[in-house]
Amino acid sequence: MSRRKRRKKYRTVTFKLSSRQMKSLENYCKARKTTPTKLIKKSIRDYIEHFAMEVPEKYHVSHNQLDLFEKGDETISMFD
Repeated sequence: MSRRKRRKKYRTVTFKLSSRQMKSLENYCKARKTTPTKLIKKSIRDYIEHFAMEVPEKYHVSHNQLDLFEKGDETISMFD
């Protein structure tokens, strides 16, 4: 007797497209003989399969980029 497969849990993601964007998506899918859902899943496959446990350090935003704006108290003068 074989064991029953464990059921997968799915989540729903929603976003809005303009009428023109949706028309473009439908036309592209029709030309490629696919569905919008398959196209979107294929496009984001790298992000939804490889980062389940943790995101590698190279994909994190550097905090040094934000240090420039933390010094808001000081005024910078070009003529001092």
